[in-house]
Amino acid sequence: MPTYAKDNFALTSEALRAAWQPGCKLLVLNLPCNPTGGTCNRAQIEAIAKFAVEKDLLVLSDEIYSELTFEGEHVSIAGLPGMKERVIFLHGFSKAFAMTGWRIGYACGPAALIEAMMKVHQYSMMCASIISQEGAIEALQRGEDAMKAMRDQYHRRRDFIVRRFNEIGLKCHLPRGSFYAFPSVAVSGMSENEFAVGLLQAERVAMVPGTAFGANGAGFCRACFATSYEQLIEAGNRIERYVQSLAKKR
Repeated sequence: MPTYAKDNFALTSEALRAAWQPGCKLLVLNLPCNPTGGTCNRAQIEAIAKFAVEKDLLVLSDEIYSELTFEGEHVSIAGLPGMKERVIFLHGFSKAFAMTGWRIGYACGPAALIEAMMKVHQYSMMCASIISQEGAIEALQRGEDAMKAMRDQYHRRRDFIVRRFNEIGLKCHLPRGSFYAFPSVAVSGMSENEFAVGLLQAERVAMVPGTAFGANGAGFCRACFATSYEQLIEAGNRIERYVQSLAKKR
């Protein structure tokens, strides 16, 4: 389903209703979202939950970025009335606890669905490694303060890089979650792919063309701000220099 910058890339129940077709059985949610950082507020999630009940949909809810929500509260669809029996909740440790590479996560859902999932899982992967399990327990028991400190730093980085994009002329909404910004590169007169490749070649700054994530990413690039503040300052300066060089050529 398409989402739009005018809605801060939030999924709306109206878009969901327009996309629904007879025979649909499963709704996949990823909130906050990669690549846009878009998410939904309580009213939007409640409307989506109501629609899922109306159409008798299962919901696969990937909430891996939930702790990295900067404004307002993260509302899980799994906790809303009537959803417990139809939601499979997915989470892990790679984002909020910086455990990328540990390859550990979990699924919660109705017993019958989890049991069916296990029939596939147990023959494709015996279990997560003991080291990863121990690390996950440590994160859950003693990692919350460090996670909140890291979230505050991501918040600071988000505010900086979004401000810089807008100063440069690359219009960018303020993502409510994750560690991605999704600026428009339309002002350059180039496609998102041309802009990303040109920036990489000219200034050694890497962004991902928005169309790598779907057709609605046309005209946008994804920028990850999960790096040091100093590197973000340098990246902003290089991007500005690149955009100015394009303006001089026109």
